[in-house]
Amino acid sequence: MIAQPTERQKHQLHPEVSVDYGRTRVYRSLRFSERKLLLAAMDLMLLNSALWVTLNLRLGLGDAIQSAWGLIGWLSVLSAVWLVCALTLGCYDLICAGSAMRSLYRTGAAIVSTSILYLLIPYVTPELPTSRLVVLTFPVLAFIGIGAWRVTYAHLFARSHFQQRAIVVGAGWAGSTLAQTLREMGNDNGRRDESVGYRILGFTDDDPAKRGELVEGLAVLGTRHDLVQLAHQLKPHEIVVAITHLEQMHSELFDAIQECRELGISITTMPGLYARLTGRVPIEHAGRALDVALPLDESAAHRFYPVLKRLADILAGIAGCALLGLVAPFVWLANQVSAPGPLFFAQERVGRGGRSFQVFKFRSMIVDAEKFSGAVWAEENDPRITPIGRFLRATRLDEVPQFWNVLKGDMSLIGPRPERPHFVAQLAKEIPFYRARHAVKPGLTGWAQVRYRYGASVEDSLIKLQYDLFYIKNQSLLLDVEILLKTIGVVLGFKGR
Repeated sequence: MIAQPTERQKHQLHPEVSVDYGRTRVYRSLRFSERKLLLAAMDLMLLNSALWVTLNLRLGLGDAIQSAWGLIGWLSVLSAVWLVCALTLGCYDLICAGSAMRSLYRTGAAIVSTSILYLLIPYVTPELPTSRLVVLTFPVLAFIGIGAWRVTYAHLFARSHFQQRAIVVGAGWAGSTLAQTLREMGNDNGRRDESVGYRILGFTDDDPAKRGELVEGLAVLGTRHDLVQLAHQLKPHEIVVAITHLEQMHSELFDAIQECRELGISITTMPGLYARLTGRVPIEHAGRALDVALPLDESAAHRFYPVLKRLADILAGIAGCALLGLVAPFVWLANQVSAPGPLFFAQERVGRGGRSFQVFKFRSMIVDAEKFSGAVWAEENDPRITPIGRFLRATRLDEVPQFWNVLKGDMSLIGPRPERPHFVAQLAKEIPFYRARHAVKPGLTGWAQVRYRYGASVEDSLIKLQYDLFYIKNQSLLLDVEILLKTIGVVLGFKGR
C-alpha cells in the first residue's frame, strides 16, 4: 500500500499546474536553461528600454526615431557589454536569482560596470552627455526596471507552482545524494529547494523496509509496483532513475518507467540531473559505466572545436607573453626586496596523455620550499609563501608565465589544472576515473577553478575532478567563454591562494 501524504503535503504536491495524462499532455515548468534564457531576455529588454528612454530625454523622440540605425548599433553594443558583465558577476546563477537581495546586489554591480564600460567605448556608443542628470538617468532607470523584474522572479518563479516536480526511483546512495544536493543548494538561500526550481516529491524503492521512511526529509512512497499509480496521483514532470547498475533493473520497473514515459513524463538519470544541478559528474555513481564519466561520441561540430581552440590558444599565448614581458621586471624587483631569489619557478606537471612537462610560474614561495617536506599541498596562510607571493597568488599573477606553456602547446587556455606526478599517482589510486582528466590538455584556468575553491586534500580533488569531467564531456566554445568570464570575476575578487 502506498504511504499517503498529509493534507499539507497534498497541497504542496498538487500545485495548480495543468497536467493531463489522459491526453498525454504536460504543461511543464521551465527547465534550468529556459529559466536562464528568461532572465537574460528580460534583463536585455529592460536594459535597452532604459537606454532608449535616456536617449529620448537627450535627443527628443523625433531625433531618436530618425537615428534608428544608430540606435540599433548602440543597443547591440550595450547588450554585449551587459552580458559580459552579468556573466562575470554570476547574475544568471539560479541560486542567486532565487534570492531577491543577492540578485539585486549582483545586478546592481553589473549595471554600474556596464554603464562605465559602455560610456568609455569610443565611436560605437553615444557621446558622453554634459549633463550629470542625463548620465545618471540610464543606470537609475536600468536598476529600477531590472531590479523590479529580479524581485518579481525571486518571489514568483521560485514558488511551488513553477517548480519542476520529480519522483526519484531508488532511495539508496544515489537518490539520497541527489536529495541532499538539492537541500544544500536551497539552504544557501534558506529556502530549501525552491530557488533551484526543482522539487523531489518522494522516492520509490524495492526494499520493503524503506517504505514510509524519510530519506533526506522525503518519504519513500512505494515500490516499483506503485510507480505508475504515483505518477497519476502526484503528476510529476519527471522520473529520475537513481539506480547505479541499470543493467540489473527489474523488468517490471523497466515497463513501469516506459509507461510513465507514454504518459508524457520526462525520464532522466541521477547523473544527468546531478550534472544539470551542479555542473559536476557524480563519478561515485558511475560504477563501470563509461558513458557517465566520459564522452563516448563526437558530433560533427566538435571536430572543428579543437582547431578553433588551438587558434584561440595561440592568440592568447602571444598576448599573455606580451603581458609577461610587461610585469616581469616589477615582479622581479618586488621579489628581490621581499625574498631574494629566482624570478621564475619551474615544476614538473602531468599533461595530456599522462606526459610530463615543465610548468612555469612566478616564484611565490621561499627558495627550496619543499627541500625537507617533499611534495605537499599549499595551505591557507602557508608560511612558505612570501609577502609578494601572497599578492601574486591572490591575483593569479603568478600564473602569467604559463602563457608560454599555452603558446608552446603544453597547455591550453582552458582545461583541468595540471597536477604534479606525486599527487597524480596518489589520487589515481583513491579516486575512480582520475586519469580521465588527462584526455585533454591542462588549462591555465578551468571549470573547477571558477566553481570551487583551492583544493588541498583528496576530498577536494574528488570534487574538482567531478567539475573537470563535466567540462571534458561538455566542452564547447560557449562553455569556454563562460569560464573566461567567471575567471575575470575570480581574479578581480582576489580569490587565489
